[in-house]
Amino acid sequence: MKEILNNAKQWLSDAFDSETQQEIQQLIDANAEDLADRFYKNLEFGTGGMRGIVGAGTNRINKYTLGKATQGLSNYLHKTYPNKALKVAIGYDCRHDSEWLAKVVANVLSANNIHVFLFEDMRPTPELSFAVNYLGCDAGIVLTASHNPPEYNGYKVYWNDGGQIVPPQDTEIIDEVNSLDFSEINFNAKEELITSIGSEIDEAFWKASLANGTFDIKGREDLKIVFTSLHGTSIKLIPEVLKRAGYTQVHIVEEQAIPDGDFSTVESPNPEEPAALKMAVDLANKIDADIVLGTDPDSDRIGIAVRDIEGNMTLLNGNQTMSMMTDFLINDWKKQGKLNGKQFVGSTIVSTNLVNEIADSYGVETKVGLTGFKWIAKMIKDHPELDFIGGGEESFGYMVGDFVRDKDAVTSALLACEIAADAKANNSSFYKELLNLYTRHHLYKEHLISLVKKGMDGAQQIKQMMVDLRNNPFTEIDGSKVEFLYDYQSSTRKNLITGEEITIDIPKSNVLIYHTEDGTKIAARPSGTEPKIKFYFSVKTKLNTINEIAEVENDLDAKIQRIIKELNL
Repeated sequence: MKEILNNAKQWLSDAFDSETQQEIQQLIDANAEDLADRFYKNLEFGTGGMRGIVGAGTNRINKYTLGKATQGLSNYLHKTYPNKALKVAIGYDCRHDSEWLAKVVANVLSANNIHVFLFEDMRPTPELSFAVNYLGCDAGIVLTASHNPPEYNGYKVYWNDGGQIVPPQDTEIIDEVNSLDFSEINFNAKEELITSIGSEIDEAFWKASLANGTFDIKGREDLKIVFTSLHGTSIKLIPEVLKRAGYTQVHIVEEQAIPDGDFSTVESPNPEEPAALKMAVDLANKIDADIVLGTDPDSDRIGIAVRDIEGNMTLLNGNQTMSMMTDFLINDWKKQGKLNGKQFVGSTIVSTNLVNEIADSYGVETKVGLTGFKWIAKMIKDHPELDFIGGGEESFGYMVGDFVRDKDAVTSALLACEIAADAKANNSSFYKELLNLYTRHHLYKEHLISLVKKGMDGAQQIKQMMVDLRNNPFTEIDGSKVEFLYDYQSSTRKNLITGEEITIDIPKSNVLIYHTEDGTKIAARPSGTEPKIKFYFSVKTKLNTINEIAEVENDLDAKIQRIIKELNL
């Protein structure tokens, strides 16, 4: 506690403004409960950048933690490109503090003689990724906390390819940031180096999205769509891109179309949560819509609901969506005669293996990386000799082509509608085509459990859970022997039956994955951006006919529940 108090008292120095000093002094005087949480650590870059609660302190998002990160980035850019006229693009979302924090970041960059392109208003995160390439920038920054609660905000850094920073840049930038004192931040903006951007980038993005996300199909005018932006940024782009593609029946959930940092109509603005799309599904049922589209606040994740074989609206999970999108894209390449063995799709270690099966059936390689789209962007950068078709991850993100180097709900929404319209025009449906996909390969069922463990005690509990899973591995799960244990922290794959070990050629990460002889996969991964540990379950079996779907799904659901009970989760 003494160290925490000393850390807090440093924020009473002249390096901080009087308002911040006053806030910290009041917390110290009141012996506030959250003082420890504010100062027990520094915010760090995780899989999704830097994310935390807004407020004063080293473990908070504020003018100084973002200023220090930006000063470190500025120093790193000057060292990396010593004789270059540097350019950085900045975007931000709908959160209460995003706009002024974006201006703080712009001020620091300009104070360090870096030309800044700052969006005039909130924009989807994928548009920031696109803008980095379009404007020839050396880096990009977006202010967003994705689907986190309203009190959060965040900071993500992109490199000159439009992808989020990866090794070695990430650790080198962090080292630069950690070497700084708060007193070294230069907040003295050079306004002449800050350029406002907006409509020109919007227009270029729409054109690129249409070029990558529309196909030779019929029936767009017959598809009835419900769309919700969940109070976020996608309202700026998705309705227009659907209109330009030829979709005339787009019904917007008006109550959620207004940008709102409180996300007042939902408990969580996360399209992974069925409750977030309730208003959209209700509207879809009222007007008999074919498909529901919902995006998170910064419009990189997309939730999709479609009608099942009984006509009921059902929310697809991220694995189902990415499987359908991957199959549709590869098949389109095949129709055009463009498959020549030099293409690949991207996935992640915790995503469904159905994508691998689909790609393999076309003779297309699946590259698998760690969680986070920065690794898929890195695949594209590392393999210029190969064509990238598309890529996704289970957490409701997908990327169509490489014109954006991050998950992109705008173009994914368009692609989802293309799949649905094409199926409807051919007397089928999105859902029936998903079932056909299962019969051609395997029926996969996935499940996710997220255990929230807040604060210092929570962080220790998560650490201990991973230690126990490593030191005392399961040898059998639901009656099937564990064949392989992948430990991405030690970069090893161990055969628990033979004892053989091989090295995994993927960057180190605190992830464990069990593979059993019957095809079951269980992964454990502490979140890089939230106080959570996540457990991913995947089971599979053959589906001979569509008529068997209910019975076979029930069997797989029961299997997952048995495993959860066996693991005491």
